Amino acid sequence: MDEQETIDTVKNKQGILDRIQNFFTLGYGTKEDLRELDKKLRDFMYEDFRDLRHVWEDIYLEALTENISISSAKFKKIIQVLDRLMEKVRHADYGYAGLMDRKGHIREDELARVFNFDQVLSKDVEEIKQAITQTNNNVEEENWATISVEIKKIKKLLLTFEDKLQERKEKFRPLDN
Repeated sequence: MDEQETIDTVKNKQGILDRIQNFFTLGYGTKEDLRELDKKLRDFMYEDFRDLRHVWEDIYLEALTENISISSAKFKKIIQVLDRLMEKVRHADYGYAGLMDRKGHIREDELARVFNFDQVLSKDVEEIKQAITQTNNNVEEENWATISVEIKKIKKLLLTFEDKLQERKEKFRPLDN
């Protein structure tokens, strides 16, 4: 979905009071709705990462109990990356600009672009969830043969997600503004 479709979808779901507010405040209501939708989406991603962290802790504890030959540092690294991602998602920029902000105001298009970007990120979170769930299933079945490969895959997925979060910052303030 492109930015204008996202904006139109949000505007179509607004009531009469929101439309009146938009008229008098030059679209402020729509911007606020886009910010709220994006915040809610990021809150869901944060909760998913928090839940995944708990699952990964269980995997790690099971590996310690079973005396698996894989270095515990590899398990801990996944926990560290999950913690870092949780905080980055939770405290991500949400599109407010001060009245006298020298960089300019955040417009509907930028907010819609970031919301669309975050929707793509939420699909990446689903992929991470599937990988960790698969690893957890293997651990429950005591299938330790593939755990090292799965750890590498999960770490790569997490770091790729982190790189995409970095790209997100550029979506608010394109260089041509």
